[in-house]
Amino acid sequence: MLILIAEDDELILRTVEHKLVKEGHEVVLTRNGREAIEKINELDLDLVVTDIMMPFASGIEILSAIMTIGKKIPVIVLSSMGQEEVVVDAFDLGASDFMVKPFSPNELVLRIKRLINK
Repeated sequence: MLILIAEDDELILRTVEHKLVKEGHEVVLTRNGREAIEKINELDLDLVVTDIMMPFASGIEILSAIMTIGKKIPVIVLSSMGQEEVVVDAFDLGASDFMVKPFSPNELVLRIKRLINK
């Protein structure tokens, strides 16, 4: 399974990468929204995990780009902002799930498994 992680916090990025690789997934790392959108256009991804607040393009813009190009990719949104408006916007743009930071990497893996098995 090929999973893109879009996260500008290096510690979170590496922690999630380590956990997903350990679970047997192939992982593509991006540190800003623009790079994430480029990879989404280039690769045949199975899942995207994205932060909301990132340089160059937000997680909301990433969701919008996925919707615009018409790819059906499950997306888990991560955010330290648990504000209702942000959550609603993310789901309106096609997010499959939403996790508030800080989060458990084990819980993220369980949510990924749930989305894969749908």
